[in-house]
Amino acid sequence: MTRVPTLMARIGAALILASLLVLAGCHSGATKGDAIATSAERGKFDYTLKAYKSGQFMTEDGAVLSAADAGSHFAYMKDTGKLPKTVLLLPSDDSKIRDNHLGFMARMALDYNFAVYYDKKGELVRLNAVESEARQLEDTPHKADLPDRMKGKEASSGAYDPQQQQ
Repeated sequence: MTRVPTLMARIGAALILASLLVLAGCHSGATKGDAIATSAERGKFDYTLKAYKSGQFMTEDGAVLSAADAGSHFAYMKDTGKLPKTVLLLPSDDSKIRDNHLGFMARMALDYNFAVYYDKKGELVRLNAVESEARQLEDTPHKADLPDRMKGKEASSGAYDPQQQQ
């Protein structure tokens, strides 16, 4: 009777040791705070954009594009046969990724059929374009109003008449 508890204790200790070895083998060594946008991981994506101020984007070569211009850029890439399959959206030095950036990227992902990944608090997350609110692409967020004397007129409304100057 004294051997049963000793045998059970040894089996229990062996099970605990085996489970610790299995868990240690599964650990990859990465922590939650590791930077996801290392150069090795950036190479896994076909194209990289950075979020910029006022819903704008910065391309890989440093050009700042509005949402409409970024959409035109992807349309050009589609026409030339160079449309990316995966796009990585990163925060820039000047701005973090905001909801309007994600909305514009969701619209472009639906229009051009590519996958968008973005950095969300240190984690790499795939943007679900169907569930997110895809926004209509905008050229400039704040357009200036026309002066009162120009309201209701179009550029093609008539020729220049110096007699009617005000």
